[in-house]
Amino acid sequence: MAILRDDPYGAFNFKVTITPGSGGEIKAGFSDVSGLSTEVTYADYRNGTDPANRPRKVPLMYKAGDVTLKRGLIGGLDLFQWIDQVRQGKQDARATVVVELMSEDRAGVVMSWKLTNARPSKYTGPTLAAKGGTDVAMEELTLVCEDIGIE
Repeated sequence: MAILRDDPYGAFNFKVTITPGSGGEIKAGFSDVSGLSTEVTYADYRNGTDPANRPRKVPLMYKAGDVTLKRGLIGGLDLFQWIDQVRQGKQDARATVVVELMSEDRAGVVMSWKLTNARPSKYTGPTLAAKGGTDVAMEELTLVCEDIGIE
């Protein structure tokens, strides 16, 4: 039985798990996750005998959007080693990525998104600027995937 809520969940309690096909688990905390999306393409189709003078929308394929992860630079090399596996063309570099939205008390998962066959497509290192003494060095990783499921 579903529990009804009047208030939406906060977007700040989440966990990301990256499990490459080669085994192991990449442990990394992220400050932002964006791009959890899917898009369905349609074709216009009309039979010559259709009584309505307009096309029908026929669903064709769907695709998953690119997902961007951002985090403060911590000096760990596990993410870059995964990127390097993809750059070398290793097929087992595909990973399952799970983004879990946690309840306010972090006692349980309220929703999760599963990225199937995810691979890094773009890495952006931090912007280094000497003028700001309080800025955090941030890195960004963009992933492509074959499917996004919601559980």
